[in-house]
Amino acid sequence: MAVDRFPVEYSHIMMFARSVGDPNPIYHDPEAAKATEPGAVIAPPTFVQSSAQFDPDYVLRPKIGAPWFGSGKNPTGVQPGSGGGGNGGGLHAEQHYEYHRHPQAGDVLTATVKPGKSWEKQGRRGGKLLFQETITEYRDQNGDLVVTARGIGVRTERPATAEA
Repeated sequence: MAVDRFPVEYSHIMMFARSVGDPNPIYHDPEAAKATEPGAVIAPPTFVQSSAQFDPDYVLRPKIGAPWFGSGKNPTGVQPGSGGGGNGGGLHAEQHYEYHRHPQAGDVLTATVKPGKSWEKQGRRGGKLLFQETITEYRDQNGDLVVTARGIGVRTERPATAEA
């Protein structure tokens, strides 16, 4: 997921915090936020993941007029192999965020994706487990690194068999 422009807006921060049930005033009250170390309204942890909605090619972003993951009468709404995401080919196993500073209302971030490490481990039912790390760097309007996100995906060498 590469994003050229991800505006961090006050209302998006507030709605994100409410959606995850976090009432901390640093996410919605500029006066209360002034008294904190950052001194401003900041984005909650994991907020940068919402940058996916600014990527028109993000596989899980709904596309008007086309089936997407979660649409339709079938469990995913997308047939396997159609490229619509969620077709059981892998699993998002881990996510780590390293904050170099807090994203703040008014920032405009860019997201650049780089491949990370890859490794294998022997599984019990699907052959090898193939792990792939993806590193996403979020930089602000000045080019300064704000957040580094590391995601780990895993897929099996072949479909898993029932354990005997």
